[in-house]
Amino acid sequence: MNLEKLREPLLISDIEFRVQSINKGGYATILAYKDARVDMNRLDEAVGPLNWKREHCRDNHNCIVSIWNEETKQWVYKEDTGTESNAEAQKGLASDSFKRACFNWGIGRHLYDFPIISIKLNPDEFKISGNFVKPTFKFNLRSWKWHVEYDSEGCVSRLACKDDKNKVRFNFKSK
Repeated sequence: MNLEKLREPLLISDIEFRVQSINKGGYATILAYKDARVDMNRLDEAVGPLNWKREHCRDNHNCIVSIWNEETKQWVYKEDTGTESNAEAQKGLASDSFKRACFNWGIGRHLYDFPIISIKLNPDEFKISGNFVKPTFKFNLRSWKWHVEYDSEGCVSRLACKDDKNKVRFNFKSK
């Protein structure tokens, strides 16, 4: 069992990026996030698949992630509350509460310290429809290549990305 492994920074392959918002000036705010599979894999690696469990209560609003403490012979748990997703409300709620409970154990907590990712979109990558700004099919964030480096304390020292045409779209270096 290695609880420190839970707090290790995630690999870039474990991090996904999604659009939080696009303003009318064509700037997209991008968020880094992890999915529930990343949490399950990290728990399996750190404590073993038989030494953790998840339980949902309050109609999936809350998730309790427990880890077996061999010294005290009891479960130690951390709990958090999630929110429904737009796609599948109940599944998204269960997944979100689980991911938030795993943040409490330290998994991916460093994502909160990522720099603000604001990217100027090309004119063909977004459209304005009334009061709404939406990406077009030309803005394919999933095909972008991301690179992250961490310092000795696990903080982001560099974060960069290139689009599908290999053009640098974001480049952050800490001071």
